[in-house]
Amino acid sequence: MLTAQEDKNYSIDASYFYGSILEHNPHISHLITGHPEGLILSFNQKTYGLEAWESRYNYPDVGFSFTYQDMKNTYLGENYGLYAHLGFYFLNRHLQLKVGQGLAVTTNPYHPDNNYINNAYGSRIMSSTYFSGNFSAENIYHGIGFQAGISLIHYSNADFKSPNNSTNTIAISAGLNYLLDHEEPVTYIPRQSEGRYTEPIHYNFVLRSGANTIGIIGSKSYPFLTLSAYADKRVSRKSTLQAGAEFFISRAMEEYIHYQSVTFPYGDTSGDEDAKRAGVFLGHQLTFRKLSLITQAGYYVYYPYENYVDRLYLRAGLQRPIYKDLFGSVTVRAHGANAEAVEFSIGYTL
Repeated sequence: MLTAQEDKNYSIDASYFYGSILEHNPHISHLITGHPEGLILSFNQKTYGLEAWESRYNYPDVGFSFTYQDMKNTYLGENYGLYAHLGFYFLNRHLQLKVGQGLAVTTNPYHPDNNYINNAYGSRIMSSTYFSGNFSAENIYHGIGFQAGISLIHYSNADFKSPNNSTNTIAISAGLNYLLDHEEPVTYIPRQSEGRYTEPIHYNFVLRSGANTIGIIGSKSYPFLTLSAYADKRVSRKSTLQAGAEFFISRAMEEYIHYQSVTFPYGDTSGDEDAKRAGVFLGHQLTFRKLSLITQAGYYVYYPYENYVDRLYLRAGLQRPIYKDLFGSVTVRAHGANAEAVEFSIGYTL
């Protein structure tokens, strides 16, 4: 029998899925004409407690996934995705919850002449996220196991290019898994008592930027800049609480105000409205080794032009240290089902 210090174990799994596109937006109803189907293939590295964070999260899997999805609609085409994923286990390791984040390529994006019906995918390359919950049984016979459950697959370019109504597919799935080196199982290293862990309050300053459109088909992409300042308090080895404020400068919002004033001269938009916004937010940072999951909920306290997006906003993404007190992150800021932008950020902690 091997120990976790001596070797690493890997597994592969493959699942077929069959489902439906959710009508989260009435603008995509004409694209929901069939039941999408496809495959999810995963390569997993097993963890056994060699590092302390592994036992804290009940020895999760880390790895990469590939997806193929036939959208069952001529205008949507087919999608291929590549993801980094984490798989978490519950109920004596029979329930696995997996989350993957990556990029997808679609075969038939929007085109003003050849495919103007597709108002869901404005670009060939998109951001994609998938969630799956499976009943899983490993190594039933000579390393072969079985899993079955449900999956949710999301495709969007976060308004980098219009149109961007996106799709969400919910599906049932079933498949097989295979544990490599199954004849030499690895023992788990028991979790050690680590005691209570906290850190003093830290102050952080973040510069976020990227590009997005005004949400009108054919519009250009415009840069934006967000300045954030927040305090955080680490309350355990896993969790850090956050509270802060930020200031938003958006060229896309400026262009949207101009567009509304010119297109609808007798409407409510004069063209002189202030496009700047200021918000306050609360957040949480969940730490896995050096990688962290960031989730924040905010409210625009200064928002003179209210016809652009909702006042409430959400931010979610991944953060990682770069060097000493510098860190970087990639996040999505959204208002309900409407993603406004992908933010590429660099920050400094005092």
